[in-house]
Amino acid sequence: MSELPCPEPPARCRGRFTISTLLGVEEAGRPPCEAAGCEGTHLSGSTLCTRTFGYNTVDVVPAYEHYANSKGVGEARRGRPSLADLRSILKVRPAEPGWPWLSPGATCTHSRCPHLCPLQIRCMLNIWGVILYLRLPWITAQAGIALTWLIILMSVTVTTITGLSISAISTNGKVKSGGTYFLISRSLGPELGGSIGLIFAFANAVAVAMHTVGFAETVRDLLQEHDSLMVDPTNDIRIIGVVTATVLLGISLAGMEWEAKVVLFFLVILVSFANYLVGTVIPATAEKQAKGFFGYRADIFAQNLVPSWRGPEGSFFSLFSIFFPSATGILAGANISGDLKDPAVAIPKGTLMAIFWTTMSYLVLSATIGACVVRDASGSLNDSVPVGSPGCEGLACSFGWNFTDCAQRQSCPYGLSNHYQVMSMVSGFGPLITAGIFGATLSSALACLVSAPKVFQCLCKDQLYPLIGFFGKGYGKNNEPIRGYVLTYVIAVGFILIAELNAIAPIISNFFLCSYALINFSCFHASVTNSPGWRPSFRYYSKWAALFGAAISVVIMFLLTWWAALIALGIVVFLLGYVLYKKPDVNWGSSMQASSYNMALSYSVGLSEVDEHIKNYRPQCLVLTGPPNFRPALVDFVGTFTKNLSLMICGNVLIGPRKQKMPESRLTSDGHTRWLLKRKIKAFYTNVLAEDLRSGVQMLMQAAGLGKMRPNILALGYKRDWQVAAPQSVEDYVGILHDAFDFKYGVCLLRMKEGLNVSRAVQSSTGGAQTDPGELAAEQQASTIFQSQQGKKTIDIYWLFDDGGLTLLIPYLLWRKKRWGKCKIRVFVGGQINRMDEERKAIVSLLSKFRLGFHEVHVLPDINQKPRPEHIKRFDDLVVPFRLNDGFKDEAAVSEMRHGCPWKISDEELHKHRAKSLRQVRLNEILLEHSQDAALIAITLPVGRKGGCPSSLYMAWLESLSWDLRPPVVLTRGNQENVLTFYCQ
Repeated sequence: MSELPCPEPPARCRGRFTISTLLGVEEAGRPPCEAAGCEGTHLSGSTLCTRTFGYNTVDVVPAYEHYANSKGVGEARRGRPSLADLRSILKVRPAEPGWPWLSPGATCTHSRCPHLCPLQIRCMLNIWGVILYLRLPWITAQAGIALTWLIILMSVTVTTITGLSISAISTNGKVKSGGTYFLISRSLGPELGGSIGLIFAFANAVAVAMHTVGFAETVRDLLQEHDSLMVDPTNDIRIIGVVTATVLLGISLAGMEWEAKVVLFFLVILVSFANYLVGTVIPATAEKQAKGFFGYRADIFAQNLVPSWRGPEGSFFSLFSIFFPSATGILAGANISGDLKDPAVAIPKGTLMAIFWTTMSYLVLSATIGACVVRDASGSLNDSVPVGSPGCEGLACSFGWNFTDCAQRQSCPYGLSNHYQVMSMVSGFGPLITAGIFGATLSSALACLVSAPKVFQCLCKDQLYPLIGFFGKGYGKNNEPIRGYVLTYVIAVGFILIAELNAIAPIISNFFLCSYALINFSCFHASVTNSPGWRPSFRYYSKWAALFGAAISVVIMFLLTWWAALIALGIVVFLLGYVLYKKPDVNWGSSMQASSYNMALSYSVGLSEVDEHIKNYRPQCLVLTGPPNFRPALVDFVGTFTKNLSLMICGNVLIGPRKQKMPESRLTSDGHTRWLLKRKIKAFYTNVLAEDLRSGVQMLMQAAGLGKMRPNILALGYKRDWQVAAPQSVEDYVGILHDAFDFKYGVCLLRMKEGLNVSRAVQSSTGGAQTDPGELAAEQQASTIFQSQQGKKTIDIYWLFDDGGLTLLIPYLLWRKKRWGKCKIRVFVGGQINRMDEERKAIVSLLSKFRLGFHEVHVLPDINQKPRPEHIKRFDDLVVPFRLNDGFKDEAAVSEMRHGCPWKISDEELHKHRAKSLRQVRLNEILLEHSQDAALIAITLPVGRKGGCPSSLYMAWLESLSWDLRPPVVLTRGNQENVLTFYCQ
């Protein structure tokens, strides 16, 4: 490879540098000072690479920074040239002198985020919480060793599947701060991600209370042993808990560097666990035997193998709900993903290893404690009796202890079923167990106290919900969410005041299970959508296992506490509905977006296999709006009757020579789409580049749509300036109508007295046409008549010619909308004066068969009367500027005169179409007489013969027909095929 010499780097950075390195990009995980290979020079802020291909190019080599923070498809990245840059003439500028990245005194350091502590240790600390020491022995006594193992394995099944799902999601891209919320929201989207983020942050706040109450309970027991209670057992837990939570808050506010020293707690827990195992093999003293510990005994193991349910919590699922929070620490690492050096590696490895080792510890503890300690013991040395003494009942009798009295009364203070501190009693040195309890509870409480604000801070920054942004503000170099810490503290203190561990744990279980269900569903959903963007580095997951994990989590929620499950799901649904309603402006490339594409593609392909039927006819409109914000009335008119019903495409023809550079149409396309969404118009926007309007519209009519979802109606506005416009533009306008009929389109033409085009007003208010999507969407929306309530006016339909029923269908669809629902429909038809009743009955009968609900029918017998002279003169004056005035010249002479001006009207053509021209004038008189106060006039569009009716004459017909009418006039003509039927098949 041809290489250019690099500037001399500092002593510690010897070697040649690639352009990527000089731009600050690491190669293959090495710091810049270790990268090698120099491939170019610097050119105008970008890179001009000299390669072995033998020429210079503005192309750049692949680099990390070109893909960092990519969001939108096709979004230009810093450093990568655009297609326009690559295709334009290369203008080489002198390279900038020196290398700013290697200025004198600069050092080539590899900055990494501090490695707080192994994620595996953090997860294990959070899993080894209060339940391990204070409730697992009690659960073993209640459920027996066998069912306790089942409880543990059920919990581990859920957490392992969830761990696999987390590993897959977290390795499918760069993971930022926000932990579980970030994973779910960026995978499933803001709708479900936002709700689960709020719930998960709340669950972590409550978990602070659970671990703190466990700590306070242990301190209370120590005080009780020494008769040093401050108030009473319950209030002492509250006092100690609030003080502890306050201290933990201070530690958290001290910063993550101090909090990182919780690894010391891990060592304390390991020592305490080893101390417990050593204690199980040390021969029991008389004091320990009085409290129920006799060392490993097969008969004790056999008795404790089966359950012995006691008290209100004495059921399998009640105990499961108490134990399950001990398995929820698997998300501790994911919750601080933003502080990890390499989350994609650390989260899978640390989480799964933590699950394995903590599961082994739970199983070992349950089996060993169940093989050493009986369920009931009095703790009194006076209960020692000779083996086989009469009147002694229970397993302890065979060991020389009589606990019969307290066992029968269920008042024994010691034993597996009664003494929460049984591990401390069994251990070789009790204070070490107490230290382990302190380490486990405080480290877990501290982890939750750190996790909850960070998750909540990420949620606040996304601005999905109102009134919470206040808590998202960060402070200091680490952007610590101090306000979030205080909020978490307040919630934790509120639950600490409950002072009952068995009441707090089930609350947390439901919220964590809800989070796990969403995490597993995220993994499953991302897998089944087949999105090319779903490429997790972690491969050891199954989409079906993830689906099973999601389903079993929901099932367990209801088996634990059905009312709490309903509350949790109700909160999720409420928050989901809010986000769906507000539609936040975020784009995270979620699996929901991929699923929407899959569904749309599947249904579109499936629709192609369905034969068309008149009953399923829908008016699918191609609307010639130009930029939609230039003709809002036309957009609103079509959008009203197509909303939630059929297809609407707003088409724009960008006129210019074919060799002209293509405009930045993608940017404006996004802006127009946002404008439509803001106006609540459900429509697509598309544009084409063409040499003239007519050829562009032909392109649109042939190419717009997909499969069976293709336009069948061309909707456009009336050309008001046809009398002063360039004659060729009028010729093109009328030609578009003929082209529509050639392509089997129906035509819907809207005329409003004040006009449709508001482009001048828009451009004057914005200082020119907008090119930024945000500016276009934020502009002041013009109001139109189609956005207001129409009251009890009339919709007048002049169904003069049978076009297949489209003239009836469009007003009917308008009438179904709320704003038009109070209007009265009137149908006008032509007829003869001597057959008015018969013709009226025939039309009423036909309309009733169509089931349109139109009952008021008027027959117009005077439709063929001669118009008033002044109105005839007005029409004649209208066409005067467009006449050839060929007199009695022969056909050859007329053809010569019309050469180059086909829009001109010959005397013969004017005479041949005289009757039709006068009919338009007469119809206008009828419209002025009957419908001047209507909300809308719908009338059949007259059709001019192709090649036999000059464009100027046809426009004169439309002008005369709709002249001086106050209501909007819709001139409609179907393609002469039925769109209405009264048959059921």
